[in-house]
Amino acid sequence: MSTSHPLIALVTGAGSGIGKQTTLALVRAGYSVVLAGRTEDKLNQVVSTLPAGAVTLRVATDVSKPESVKALFAKTQETFGRLDLLFNNAGTGAPPTALEDLEFEAWQKVINTNLTGSFLCTQEAIKMMKNQTPMGGRIINNGSISAHAPRPNSAPYTASKHAITGLTKSTSLDGRKYNIACGQIDIGNAETDMAARMKEGVPQADGSIKAEAMMRAEDVANAVVYMASLPLEANVQFMTIMATKMPFVGRG
Repeated sequence: MSTSHPLIALVTGAGSGIGKQTTLALVRAGYSVVLAGRTEDKLNQVVSTLPAGAVTLRVATDVSKPESVKALFAKTQETFGRLDLLFNNAGTGAPPTALEDLEFEAWQKVINTNLTGSFLCTQEAIKMMKNQTPMGGRIINNGSISAHAPRPNSAPYTASKHAITGLTKSTSLDGRKYNIACGQIDIGNAETDMAARMKEGVPQADGSIKAEAMMRAEDVANAVVYMASLPLEANVQFMTIMATKMPFVGRG
């Protein structure tokens, strides 16, 4: 995205996995980056790997809590005065559990982080973006392949990611009048700590256990940067990036 002002991005879940790699890629692309995550030590470790001269802000944040999210965006406003990109990436899952045996607390934790967290951050981003000069910005939501199809015993995560698709569409529509673009990246089998078990073997729809193909998290980060690089007059509404040989397209 070509602008006359320095570009500011905010990445949630920035302490590991896709969030970490996206932070690195955005810095390389010339962004100043706000890193948000639950664990300050992890954020510090990411910053220690960045090239000299990188401009960053680290804010320990629990995206499921409104007061924590408000503090994050207030600090961003205070430090940089604007926001050009929000990557709603923070997420969690529940241990594979039969739907009828799932405890309410496990359901609530996933929904609060994946869905409510994205909603709260989107609210605060819109407030900043519509009141800044020049007005506008971009929001990218991490949707997941689970926004299209479930894995066995994954009701909380799958439900949250289907809901993210609705949030993406609503944000895309409601953001138009403020020159805010919103898109979604649906990721399948990126090699992160959260998805490492895929290489060892995971349950399939037919009840079998199979190892699955993986792809580099860096390739996902580069895709996010591409989405962010477009002028606000253009938008990638939905992008699916996945390990080429994972069992998603077709019948397994």
